[in-house]
Amino acid sequence: MTKEIQSTPLDLSALVGSRICHDLISPLGAIANGVELMALTGAEQTPEMLLIAESVEAANARIKFFRLAYGTAGADQLVRQSELNAIFSALSRSGRITFDWRGTHDPLRQRTQFALLSVQCLETALPFGGTISVSHHEGQFTLTGRSERLRHDPALWSMLTDETTVTKVRPSDVHFFLTAQMRTEHQIVLIVAVSDAEIKMTF
Repeated sequence: MTKEIQSTPLDLSALVGSRICHDLISPLGAIANGVELMALTGAEQTPEMLLIAESVEAANARIKFFRLAYGTAGADQLVRQSELNAIFSALSRSGRITFDWRGTHDPLRQRTQFALLSVQCLETALPFGGTISVSHHEGQFTLTGRSERLRHDPALWSMLTDETTVTKVRPSDVHFFLTAQMRTEHQIVLIVAVSDAEIKMTF
């Protein structure tokens, strides 16, 4: 007799995210290893080679970010603080946004997942660059996005704190939908404060 498996839409999206990241991280790792081997053999460090190395580092960091943000997460799993630091250091070197992730311990995977989805919401609000800082202590997170030119879409951001808000999202904004779904499913109390040059999220 086949056992029926019940999955929520959030569960299914996490399974899809895990599968995609699993299939992509191996070839990206192979490319990174190839670049390192070429450097060890004394190959000339041309601008093209440096560009490939930087691009692979950025892609690897983003895939690891996606694996944590969109993949499956057990309630008792932890994420190593050193892994988060490495991911955000690489992302800071490859884009317009500077990241600062600080914590006093290895955070729970589910809380980290919600934090990373929230980071993507802040990234959307900082299309011209800026800084995103994350701090956590004993399970409590504070995220702050700062920029001289914020792009704040009230319809998207209201989804995160108001369950009655229904907004059609584009593929580029799907993280807002998933953040709202996860907040509801796990009963996360999220507070969002917006000013002219800053968006602060606490949960």
